[in-house]
Amino acid sequence: MRRDGRLRGISPVLAVPFRANGDLDGDGFRAVVDHVLSSGVTSALLFGLASEFHKLTDAERDLLCGLFLERTVERPGFAAICSVTDHATHVAVQRATCYQDRGADAVNVLPPHFLDPSPRAVIDHLDAVMAAVEVPVIVQYAPVQTGTSLQPDDLGRLAERHANFGIVKVESSPPASMIAALARLGLASFVGQAGLHLPSAVAAGAIGVQPGCSMIPLYQRLWSAVDARDEPALFADYEALLPTIVHWMTHVETIVQAEKTVLQRLGVIESDHCRAPGGQLDAFGLGLVEGILSRLGEDAPS
Repeated sequence: MRRDGRLRGISPVLAVPFRANGDLDGDGFRAVVDHVLSSGVTSALLFGLASEFHKLTDAERDLLCGLFLERTVERPGFAAICSVTDHATHVAVQRATCYQDRGADAVNVLPPHFLDPSPRAVIDHLDAVMAAVEVPVIVQYAPVQTGTSLQPDDLGRLAERHANFGIVKVESSPPASMIAALARLGLASFVGQAGLHLPSAVAAGAIGVQPGCSMIPLYQRLWSAVDARDEPALFADYEALLPTIVHWMTHVETIVQAEKTVLQRLGVIESDHCRAPGGQLDAFGLGLVEGILSRLGEDAPS
């Protein structure tokens, strides 16, 4: 299987900003992309759950894809990942092909889950998307959010058939057993869920984490400790971040709101609006924003 060396470490999921009235903020999205690129990460994902992909029109999705890729195409050392979230296999194949043709360096595939498709249908869907493109394919395994269950052996057989498939984003809870099983089959893993289980995921073989995009320096510190094999530093930084992640991760919509609030307070976007239905930050959650901003200020270059 072929693996792109840029697909490792911190790979943020891009937030999609809206104006206070709910309209898409294209200029704000450009600012989000530039904010991520300036951090020095080697990849980023558009249309993840943190991108609120399920709240976008087709026209908005097309516009956002264009804005993302025009800022990243042929950018040295950076891989732009676009996520295919369509339920119908026919549409998913078209979407993946379109992303590739427009310059995406990799595609992420969220397996179909509406109305509980059979395991065979899910594998056939992934098989068709992988066959349709040449760029690397990442499969997003999010059973908590989607209810879809995938078996490591099924994914291993897909990897045997498709040289462009070599990474799974694992968001099972906890993820370590799945990551370890995939590693035995030669498949690498990103861990999701804002890095909630990062140390155990790394111990099981994870090659990176895909958090939101508002706290990149804090995750870079964590991954620097991973690369240095400095376990005490990893656990110290992880334990400092953990209470915030645990509180915000009570619901995906809540952490999406938190990410946008941090981005707004950093001056990256004008509004932290999330399209309804969404999550809300309680007083404690808002207090955690202040703590994150303080830590980000400490990590800012002098």
